[in-house]
Amino acid sequence: MKTSEQLQGLLNDHTLLKISLYIYIMHNLLFLLTFLSLLTTPVISTEEPIPVYKTGDNMAWAAKNYDDKDWSQARENTLDRIFWSRTHLEMYQEEEELKPLGLQIQSFGSFEVYWDGVLIGRNGQLPQNGKPEVPGTESSYYRIPDHLITPGFHTVALRSSQSFLPDVHRSIAFKMNSYTTLLTKPLVTMSYMNLMAGAFLIAAVYYFFLYMNSQRRQWDILIFASICLLFFALLIMEYLKFHVFIPYPDFYVRLEIIGWLTFVNALLVPLYFIIQFNFKKGKWLMVLLFIALLLLYILNYKSYDQTALLYSLAMLIASFIVVFNGIIQKEKGGFIALTALLISALISKLVVYDYGLFISFTVIVLSMLYLHSIRASVIEAEHQNAVLLSSRLQLELLKKNIQPHFLRNTLTSMMDWVEESPKEGSRFIQALAAEFDIMNEISEQTLIPITKELELCRQHVSIMGFRKEINYQWEEIGIDEKQLIPPAIIHTLLENGITHSEPLPGNTVKFILSYCLKEKTHQYTFETFAKNREVMTNRSGGNGFKYIRARLTESYGQNWTFNSVATEDGWISTIHILR
Repeated sequence: MKTSEQLQGLLNDHTLLKISLYIYIMHNLLFLLTFLSLLTTPVISTEEPIPVYKTGDNMAWAAKNYDDKDWSQARENTLDRIFWSRTHLEMYQEEEELKPLGLQIQSFGSFEVYWDGVLIGRNGQLPQNGKPEVPGTESSYYRIPDHLITPGFHTVALRSSQSFLPDVHRSIAFKMNSYTTLLTKPLVTMSYMNLMAGAFLIAAVYYFFLYMNSQRRQWDILIFASICLLFFALLIMEYLKFHVFIPYPDFYVRLEIIGWLTFVNALLVPLYFIIQFNFKKGKWLMVLLFIALLLLYILNYKSYDQTALLYSLAMLIASFIVVFNGIIQKEKGGFIALTALLISALISKLVVYDYGLFISFTVIVLSMLYLHSIRASVIEAEHQNAVLLSSRLQLELLKKNIQPHFLRNTLTSMMDWVEESPKEGSRFIQALAAEFDIMNEISEQTLIPITKELELCRQHVSIMGFRKEINYQWEEIGIDEKQLIPPAIIHTLLENGITHSEPLPGNTVKFILSYCLKEKTHQYTFETFAKNREVMTNRSGGNGFKYIRARLTESYGQNWTFNSVATEDGWISTIHILR
């Protein structure tokens, strides 16, 4: 059966959710171990040296003992001219033992690097002989010759140009460590980040497929998939500098992209919690959050790390509001989500931004996966109940026409008609056979064409006309033959009309089914024109109405209404199905 296949699919989904959760936990632990190892790595240079600048070009300025006292600590607007910077670094005995020793320089422009007057490397290409500058990258690494490594002060002189961003006066940063460590440490960090990015990408693809192939499109699944994809992109952009050569003029482009990725994630994470915890004022919260993020962007324009930190803070505040409300409403998983947010906030406070952002976000995603596992178990239970309900409704539908008193009375009437009028008796038998055929055809279906339902009702009117020898009249108004409805719900209303009504003068009972399409609903109106019996079953709790409500719930959830009341002319029942 279709429902069994759906249930099996959900069980497989639940198993995959557990596997995904295990993958995330393992990657998170691996990354945490890497981060702890980073914390325990000794930092060689703790004091930030102050460079001095001078515009012009003189190779004598590279010398170690050149007197640069009259040089300025602020670089002037050099336009496309050559300028020099000199920085005095102190080397300690322990640094001397880290041979081969390396020097990392973070600086904008193209430059040549001189260590105590000796050229040790280049970054980009300086303008010369009428050729324009070839921009270098923002961070570069150089090996210091072993014979130049001695304890004491050394001079690093940069012969530079910055033709592409002359108005950007970014300071020069230096870091000394083992040359091997300088080269491999980013690669180790990048390898763990790539593993984490791969896990997020797999999760994103899986949940996008889950969303596209599910019969009921759940927005929380789509949002979660988008969060994973955006965070994958965020990881890639953050560590793109280790994958490709990025010229310094494009340095801020990457930071701008990172900022906007963080901006969108800061919106989607609270939105996910709003859906999960049924936050009633979610629209207002999202509007306020969006305005707050825009203000943060405007007020901190070009302060990229600061802006991203404030985005994360705004995201945490909005998420705390939603989760606290969920705990008050006693929503499942509220305390788990709250714990994850507290841990995330603590990590963001204690850990440097470059690592803290990803660790804290991974903790939040883990809590989201836990909420998904809860939702999956709820869906699994709902579908099990739906399978049981569907089987019970199928049995109920078949019982309608095979119950003993119906068969006995129908067969007795049939015998009389065959004896008195074989031709009419034959029509009676054909109508009964046709009704049984239709019942057997639709019993296992959840929705059937309205034309099939009308055919069933016409056959039943014909049968009951023969049985009770009453002139039952059937009329349809405005029926859209393309519509689908749950099986036998109109038939059930017809049965109730026949059972609980007496004929009008002229021995007639009339039934009218009308349909109209309103702005947001499909409306079916079933009217019985007859004399109501003085003693009748309370229809609000009858088995027939229970069947109708169960069928509507099975097919439309809560997106329907059903009313049935007595009138002066008989009875009227109305079904509204929300579009």
